[in-house]
Amino acid sequence: MRLENQSSVSEFLLLGLPIRPEQHSVFFSLFLGMYLTTVLGNLLIILLIRLDSRLHTPMYFFLSHLALTDVSFSSVTVPKMLINMHFQDQSIPYAGCVTQTYFFIFFTDLDNFLLTSMAYDRYVAICHPLRYTTIMREGVCILLVAVSWILSCASALSHTLLLAQLSFCVDNAVPHFFCDLGVLLKLSCSDTSLNELVIFTAGVVVITLPLTCILISYGHIGATILKVPSARGIFKALSTCGSHLSVVSLYYGAVIGLYFFPLSSSSSDKNIITSVMYTVVTPLLNPFIYSLRNRDMKGALEKLFNRAMVLCQ
Repeated sequence: MRLENQSSVSEFLLLGLPIRPEQHSVFFSLFLGMYLTTVLGNLLIILLIRLDSRLHTPMYFFLSHLALTDVSFSSVTVPKMLINMHFQDQSIPYAGCVTQTYFFIFFTDLDNFLLTSMAYDRYVAICHPLRYTTIMREGVCILLVAVSWILSCASALSHTLLLAQLSFCVDNAVPHFFCDLGVLLKLSCSDTSLNELVIFTAGVVVITLPLTCILISYGHIGATILKVPSARGIFKALSTCGSHLSVVSLYYGAVIGLYFFPLSSSSSDKNIITSVMYTVVTPLLNPFIYSLRNRDMKGALEKLFNRAMVLCQ
């Protein structure tokens, strides 16, 4: 499909963040530092899991895929935003905008499914510890990740194919720092009722159902923890899922605030700031959450650091 033939506009203008021109250099430096930290932090997690045999478990298998997803998720939007800030060029080709929308939806959905898989892993580990190795065997983990990728691809593809059928007549200014699907639909001069129906249906599948599964998993985990007689046992159980629960709260808190309780059109600046929270801040914080709150990750990091010091001597 030739995407440019479906629209009368050849490009869109990304209006970017609601900041004054004289502040661009400051925010450019800030977001560049945050992006580099996100990439290096998540790649470090992948490297540690790859090198340390103690981390070759289902939980860290899912974590490595989550880290890769976070790097990709940030790379979909932040580099283009930085380019626009630095060169004062707000334009993005029509095909590039649709492509950005596809990958943004894809990695957003993949994040949801991976967080759900990790919640299921913690549920089995705490509620069925004796059967953990049997249930969470390698084939099951690979299947969960593969299904997550397939469902995410199908969801993103359905949205972008429908988006490519719309016409954009006059207004091509996108009041956002990336090509957000909801904003693009408002700019279209075509009937978007089918697109909105698909958004609602897919939203149930990729947001509501995963969140429900996560809440059910942690409900069972909480009930199991309350049955543990010793305080040490409770602490140990909580420590195994504390990092994941922190990431889930941070991620879904921003997503729910943006999509389930949207602000009025006059508060679009606040919507943009909320988008920054889960597209930039959440992927940035994930490496710190998993490294600072996880004894195994800190041990692997110390082991890698000591190995590097030996090689440098």
